Amino acid sequence: MEEGAKVVTVTAIEATPSTFKEFGQVVEPSPDCDEFGPRDAQLDLSAGTPRFYIMHLENRPLKFSTITHHASVTQCLGSIGARVWYLGVAKPSILDSNEINNDTDNKVVQSRSGHSYVPPAVEDVRVFKVSGPKFLKFNRGTWHAGPLFTADTMDFYNLELSNTNVIDHTTHNFKKDNGVVFSIQE
Repeated sequence: MEEGAKVVTVTAIEATPSTFKEFGQVVEPSPDCDEFGPRDAQLDLSAGTPRFYIMHLENRPLKFSTITHHASVTQCLGSIGARVWYLGVAKPSILDSNEINNDTDNKVVQSRSGHSYVPPAVEDVRVFKVSGPKFLKFNRGTWHAGPLFTADTMDFYNLELSNTNVIDHTTHNFKKDNGVVFSIQE
């Protein structure tokens, strides 16, 4: 993956409600009798049929060159068994029609699904370590790369829409467009 590209090493920080708030939520265990509140995942699944499934992944080393966002839905990911995993992220950069006409400083791209966005900048990428019994909820449009992990295989629960990966899957290729790949330092 690194051939012909500059390797950018990013140090992972622990995902906590305060460190991850620009990108979504960290949802941690709460008592069964608690009522719904701000510590619960604030979901937007209104654009289709929710899909909640267990995703089996193999060979996802701590490096990446592509990053993806979903413009129409929030997404939740968590590891089965609270095993440690990593996620590269960048803030949402979806533009509404007013912003497109006023944004002359950035490269505006139209996705295959019809929305416009500004590709994430290399310097805006962050990496989070997720450990313990918690899951991440990504805000609508949050760029994400992963889950990544050091084990050979891992299973994750994933909540998105039934067609998210078909009609709402926009990817930016840092190696092709920026000449870089990311390596995660634990």
